[in-house]
Amino acid sequence: MTLEISVDLLESAIIANNAGVDRIELCSDLSLGGTTPSYGLMKKARKLIDIELYPIIRPRAGDFLYNKFEFDTIKEDVILAKDLEMDGVVIGFLDKFGNIDKLKTKQILELAYPLKVTFHRAIDRSKDILKSIDDLIDVGVDRVLTSAGKDKAYDDLKMMEQIVKRANNKIKIMAGSGISEENILSILNTGVDDIHMSAKKIFESNMIFKKEALIGYMDDDKIFKTDLNKIKNIKNIIKSA
Repeated sequence: MTLEISVDLLESAIIANNAGVDRIELCSDLSLGGTTPSYGLMKKARKLIDIELYPIIRPRAGDFLYNKFEFDTIKEDVILAKDLEMDGVVIGFLDKFGNIDKLKTKQILELAYPLKVTFHRAIDRSKDILKSIDDLIDVGVDRVLTSAGKDKAYDDLKMMEQIVKRANNKIKIMAGSGISEENILSILNTGVDDIHMSAKKIFESNMIFKKEALIGYMDDDKIFKTDLNKIKNIKNIIKSA
């Protein structure tokens, strides 16, 4: 059982590393589900952190149907991840009918090699999640992140069990979305290989001057960072399970 933490700040990556997690997913914009991290975040994280680093390669929020311009950008970002000595990349492609886009996935696997590849929660938007598992095994993906097709990983534990069974140890199943100290045991009992979470906490801004909120702006007086105590609690539960 391995624990992966998703972060969009260098400080959060350092906190996760110090807490003893197994792997870090690097992102920008976690509030949007995660988009491709910056060059600076990848470079500094690699310099300071020895554990596995997997940047998500996602050029924008929204669906997982990418046009030529977006796919060209994705390929360049994969090359950058290799140059910066990342350990793997996180990707996800669907066709317009809701199936895994096997061609795009295979192209990125070949481009990313020898980096490992995780297929992200695009699978939860696919038409047939069990067939999608078969497709990902067929193209050779190492790991898939899933909430079993629901909003939260604990919403359909029976489907999570079916996914693990369908994988049959040919692809690693990593459960993610909404996992906490309160529900992780039920998810572990489904037989998943890995756990993925952000373990984030709201921190207040250090700004002294605070202007009235502007229309169209998010609440910039609050910052999400990784919570060391949450990770420690989760690790203890996993260890004792």
